[in-house]
Amino acid sequence: MSDKYEILHEGAFPIVKYRLAMNERLKAESDAMIAMSSTIDVEGKMEGGVLRAITRKMAGESFFFQYLTAKRGPGEVLFGHAIPGGIIDVDLDGSYELKVQKDGFLAATEGVEVDTKIQSLGRGLFSGEGFFILNVRGKGVVFLSSYGAIHPVNLEPGEQIIVDNGHLVAWSGHMNYAIEKASNGWISSVTSGESLVCRFTGPGIILIQTRNPGGFKSWLRGLGLAGSK
Repeated sequence: MSDKYEILHEGAFPIVKYRLAMNERLKAESDAMIAMSSTIDVEGKMEGGVLRAITRKMAGESFFFQYLTAKRGPGEVLFGHAIPGGIIDVDLDGSYELKVQKDGFLAATEGVEVDTKIQSLGRGLFSGEGFFILNVRGKGVVFLSSYGAIHPVNLEPGEQIIVDNGHLVAWSGHMNYAIEKASNGWISSVTSGESLVCRFTGPGIILIQTRNPGGFKSWLRGLGLAGSK
């Protein structure tokens, strides 16, 4: 456990308690803050200008980041995410990037950059996640959130794994991956309930979520508890 932060109530409803030094700053998704010391100010700002903010919005993320700054002395902030699921901390040393699916980014320390990467036409059309994914790089700690628990899969060089697209959270930026049908034919893919998957080739780490948000939305629609979107 870090002396700067701890993840509390791990399981379905975790939160992060982060200790900010004087003038230290965190950035987080809009509405992530739960509570904070009176020494901390919260502001909504764009990062990287209007164009980057627009592409973040197109990727399914917030137009603005929350910036939490300890302006009047050290303090603590509690933050979390809106849906039931896990939170994991990833310590970036600047030697690699993370690719993160929409809704996966929660917060990061200073020194971590978050921008939007445009997927290729084929990947954007067929991934089920759209044309945009988040690109996270730099030095510092990034907090990722999921629907369900987060399960890491570590692949050795040349080793492969096939992951349902709806269960992806993040993966090592250098990894090769391809979108493909789950079964040999389209009819079999559709009837099996697993139409499109990602095939990853190691080395690298993949973070997957144990529940599928799209599947949950479909279940709610079937009960008449969710809209058509």
